Amino acid sequence: MLDRVLARNYRGLWPWLAVIGVTLVSLLLRDQVAWLSKLPGDMVIPVSSWINLFMDWFVSSFKWFFRSLNWLLSWPMSGAQGLLQWLPWPATIAGFCTIAWVASGWRLSVFTGLALFYMVVTGHWEPSMNTLGIVFISIPLAVAVGAVLAIGAYNSRRANSIIQPILDLMQTVPTFAYLIPILLLFGFGPVVGVVAGAIYACPPMVRNMILGLQKVPAEVIESGIMSGSTKRQLFWWVQVPTAMPNIMIGVNQTTMCALSMVIIAAIIGGSADIGWAVLSTMRKAQFGQSLLAGVVIALIAMILDRISRGFTDRVRAVERRHLGRSERLKPWYIALGLMLAFILLSIFLPALQAYPDQWVVYPAAIINDALFYITANYSDVTNSIKNTALFYYLLPLKIGFGKAISPFSWGFSLTPAMIWAYAIAVISLGGWLFVKRGWHLAVTVVIIGGLLFYGVTGIPWLSFILVVTLLAWQVGGARTAILSLLGWSFMLFTGIWPQAMLSVYMCLAAVIVCLLLGGALGIWASQSQRVSNFIRPINDTLQSMPLFVILIPFLMFFQIGEFTSFLAIIAYAIVPTIRYTEHGLRSVPPESVEAGRSMGCTPRQMLWEVKMPLAIPEIMLGVNQTVLFALAMLVITALVGSKGLGQSVYIALSSADTGLGMVAGLGIALIAIIADRIIQSWSKKRKKALGLT
Repeated sequence: MLDRVLARNYRGLWPWLAVIGVTLVSLLLRDQVAWLSKLPGDMVIPVSSWINLFMDWFVSSFKWFFRSLNWLLSWPMSGAQGLLQWLPWPATIAGFCTIAWVASGWRLSVFTGLALFYMVVTGHWEPSMNTLGIVFISIPLAVAVGAVLAIGAYNSRRANSIIQPILDLMQTVPTFAYLIPILLLFGFGPVVGVVAGAIYACPPMVRNMILGLQKVPAEVIESGIMSGSTKRQLFWWVQVPTAMPNIMIGVNQTTMCALSMVIIAAIIGGSADIGWAVLSTMRKAQFGQSLLAGVVIALIAMILDRISRGFTDRVRAVERRHLGRSERLKPWYIALGLMLAFILLSIFLPALQAYPDQWVVYPAAIINDALFYITANYSDVTNSIKNTALFYYLLPLKIGFGKAISPFSWGFSLTPAMIWAYAIAVISLGGWLFVKRGWHLAVTVVIIGGLLFYGVTGIPWLSFILVVTLLAWQVGGARTAILSLLGWSFMLFTGIWPQAMLSVYMCLAAVIVCLLLGGALGIWASQSQRVSNFIRPINDTLQSMPLFVILIPFLMFFQIGEFTSFLAIIAYAIVPTIRYTEHGLRSVPPESVEAGRSMGCTPRQMLWEVKMPLAIPEIMLGVNQTVLFALAMLVITALVGSKGLGQSVYIALSSADTGLGMVAGLGIALIAIIADRIIQSWSKKRKKALGLT
């Protein structure tokens, strides 16, 4: 055993020993050397003030231009909303059902009809149509701008090198952060929602169109050249049609992103749309009303998602292409006839134009009464669940066992003997793993042990930066390490370090639960098709439901606080872990499975010793997406009690402080980008080691 230990490569261990040494010194001296715990105020760089000065100049100089765009965009938006409000509700339903039938068949058509009728029968028709009017303008705007950027990036390497980092920021900087400059430039109103939705929804279109154009086979391009096509004809008549499946996927994702901005845009552009209905009822704690309105947004998201996804289906596209002209136009003629008939009938039957109020089914009071009954009779249960999670999981992770363990929460206080016993246990476990498994696991145990004792917010900033940067260097190389060092230094020297650590704590707490629970569900779904079929629509619902709506059920039962934020982040971020775990296990090469069977592996051995190691790279991509989803939810959960960078962004929006909003938003983006680069680099290394590349 000693020979095996001595034969190991310890080159990567020495930097970790140095970092652990620096951490011990920092912890011992932090009471004597104040700057080890908190950077002095005179060392903070006033970046937010500089941004505010620039924005003051920019707004005063160019506000006229953006207000003109506001006026210009208000016309098509008002026209779309006016048309949808003018059409009788049966005519609109007939039109949407036809589009759904052409896109994906009769089942989607029936679902679309029932979903739209829900909006009618619950009295949400008018705000729903106003929302669709906003979405119908923001989606074409995002698609058009995205297509222009994609074409520029595809044709110019220099343009691509500029556009790609901008896309990273657009997808990782919280939307609240850039709502502030948009509000200052465009003014208050629903057009702000159109612009914000277009900005947020643009990146998927750009990325998918670039990918589609890059995937066009060389032989297809050569055929176009041999046919005598000019450069412009080759692009528009050959490359773009060939890339259309990927482009349509981009349109699908753009549609979902634009719709997800509905409630967020309502904060600064509040109007009579469904987003404002959700937001206003949430503020009044009218949970029944908020839930009913939130279901409308989820249904709109599902309808638009299924329809746009149907048009990306290559099989149905080929089937449509083989139909004759009359067969292709037949459903549209029928829809047009039905719509005209309903328009004429609405002249004589007012109920077809405006659904009678006495026919509205609005069970908000029943939901509120049921909620009141549950909270009144089972508050002990909900409080027990909340307090258990807070005292025994969230608080220790936040401030560490050293401060979290108290007579109030745990029933006892830590004594010096207990602290020494904990330290000896961590060191002993690390030493045992060092001998048995190698230094990587030993170092991991020591770091986790220190993190649990001092908490995320109690770790000295110097130690945290060194640990993450060293990890980035050993996993992703010099570039990833430099990105990590610069990113965390930015958060330190701009004065947002305490908020950043609170965000890291909340994100880490949620991601750990997502990995454990989501990983277990993904493994179960990979072993059972019945479980997979049951979980899939739940995952679809969680991903298509706007972020604000996810807050509602947790807010109903657990009220405002960190625990509600914690649950909402889990509900939104758990989906990628489930999906990628199932996909990774189902995608293990068949020859590897056969090899395991030929060696006599039991089902348990097949899962843990054959499939799981090979699926780890795919699972890590799910972890990557889970981290990004958790960070995206932080700003939303700031509305219900979570603190950190998300709260700073929301405060900045309330006070129109562009500088604070952009600095805090950039902080969240940097955490997301650094985590993304580290996880992706590790996944690539693992794939290479397994021979899967």
